[in-house]
Amino acid sequence: MDGLTEKHMAPAPWHAGERALQSSVGLGKEKMDRIGRAVFRDFMTEQHRDFFAELPFVIVGSIDNRGSPSASLLAGPPGFIASPDPRRLDIAARPIPGDPLLDALKPGAPIGLLGIELWTRRRNRMNGRVIAADARGFSLAVDQSFGNCPQYIQRRDYLVRPERVVPRVEAFAGLDEGARALIARADTFFVASAAPAGEAQASGGVDVSHRGGKPGFVHIESEGSLLVPDFSGNRFFNTLGNLMANPKAGLLFPDFETGDLLQIGGETEIILAGPLLERFHGAERLWRLRPSGGRWLRGALPLRFVLREISPQSLRTGSWQEAPPFPSLREGEDRPGRGGLPRIWPSDPLTLTPRSPAPHG
Repeated sequence: MDGLTEKHMAPAPWHAGERALQSSVGLGKEKMDRIGRAVFRDFMTEQHRDFFAELPFVIVGSIDNRGSPSASLLAGPPGFIASPDPRRLDIAARPIPGDPLLDALKPGAPIGLLGIELWTRRRNRMNGRVIAADARGFSLAVDQSFGNCPQYIQRRDYLVRPERVVPRVEAFAGLDEGARALIARADTFFVASAAPAGEAQASGGVDVSHRGGKPGFVHIESEGSLLVPDFSGNRFFNTLGNLMANPKAGLLFPDFETGDLLQIGGETEIILAGPLLERFHGAERLWRLRPSGGRWLRGALPLRFVLREISPQSLRTGSWQEAPPFPSLREGEDRPGRGGLPRIWPSDPLTLTPRSPAPHG
């Protein structure tokens, strides 16, 4: 453990939003505190340090200059990420102008990292704070380090793009035709979220995570909102717990064939019951994002990916194309807070009705 012992395990990391969702599936505070202390560390193990050093890209969560979470992707040859000691990570890459991450890289700023190998389905997360930044890249102090399971990760191999492309940014207020097409066929995206300032979370609240399912698992509603199923997982509720406490989120959809990246920001609501949830096989909850705007980062990903295998866990879930037709509802019944579909507002008390935990699949 690089000379670091169990006394360096991070304190129980859960904040009120995470605890509310854990309680709603029958997980008590004492049990989850015990799990949290065993899983979350305030340093990186040698295995995690080596893992990040081998990656050709990393997903980065940050807070933009309007206080909203944003998800980005940085790439470089393996070795562009290095860990000189267990409490520090150096990244020799900079976001392109127009990516909100560029303005977020200031000393003290909270950052969430997701290291993911699509070709092996391995992933590890590290949340920390910027301690230095210059024209070559930036450095992070480790606040929180933990591993994730391989569920719902589609296996992909990658190639480095031989030609040099100058990335460009195209901002938009509403989803354009290309954005809708990418989302409709997506089997993978990433989501950045953040707990409110002052919440008892070691990272300070910024987090970025992976979401996967069969192609078509994200539904675009008629008014442009995105409807996303939440499947059985580790029951930590890092992302949805953040969204309960702070509904703002930033989504990143990679186009693995062209190298374009689609960033979308907006506010979310969590759906815990009702006819929409019942339509999607394997979903334990749903969440909806109402986009407030976004951007294309054209050519920002210097890698190309080839799909080799859909995750076995993804294959056991549904898609909106396979679901029964949308029910005919009276106006308002398909809106959280009415008709049995509760909406979790950040100003509301974080209390939910307990329910029996669904079996893991």
